[in-house]
Amino acid sequence: MTPQISEFGKYFSEFIGTAILIIFGSGVVAGACLKKGKGQGGGWIVITTGWGFAVALAVYVAGWAGGAHINPAVTLGLASVGKFPWALVPGYICAQLLGAMVGACVVFLAYKRHFDEETDRDTKLGVFCTAPAIRDYKWNFVSEFIGTAMLLIGLLGIINVNNGIGSGMGPFLVGVLIWAIGLSLGSPTGYAINPARDLGPRIAHALLPIKDKRDADWKYALVPILGPILGGITGSFIYVGCEKIFTM
Repeated sequence: MTPQISEFGKYFSEFIGTAILIIFGSGVVAGACLKKGKGQGGGWIVITTGWGFAVALAVYVAGWAGGAHINPAVTLGLASVGKFPWALVPGYICAQLLGAMVGACVVFLAYKRHFDEETDRDTKLGVFCTAPAIRDYKWNFVSEFIGTAMLLIGLLGIINVNNGIGSGMGPFLVGVLIWAIGLSLGSPTGYAINPARDLGPRIAHALLPIKDKRDADWKYALVPILGPILGGITGSFIYVGCEKIFTM
């Protein structure tokens, strides 16, 4: 029997799911990048794999309760095409942002001594949020837009009932999707593809007592917010449009 989940239960599941996402996702960045960590130098393959696993685990834990959007771009994209009620959107986004902040604080605690040892301020910030490899805001926006559009196209494909994917395999395949986006499209900007994933930890970085930290790069912060939101909405409409064409 499918359990009845209250609105609070759905919001709480988004909070927990997003916190898990950041604990494992930002955690792998910390392990691969911070000084004197045993995983230092792990590189891009390790980081993208860690983020893929992070999403899969978050969806397994929280998906049965609230859908595990764990991403405002997903919530807004699904709502825009009538696959999620608008009334729940504000609560979902607030829960996602708070969960991301809490997850980032947990990572800071887990790696506190490594943050103390790390001398590169950009590396410290990079554990929390994204930054472009080449800073050009319009093209950084394009990268985030495309990555998130592909996220929603892929996600809607995975959950399409015509594919017959069981609930047990769904979260794993969503993790594979995130891994694929990271490997194929993530290099230009670090693929936030999720406003909460970037903004929540960025706020946490600004508030936490991190030794010798830099500013939180607020000049760039709008890119991983607007790019994913607009990309997610666009990707959702593209997929729904393709569905209509497929069945003509």
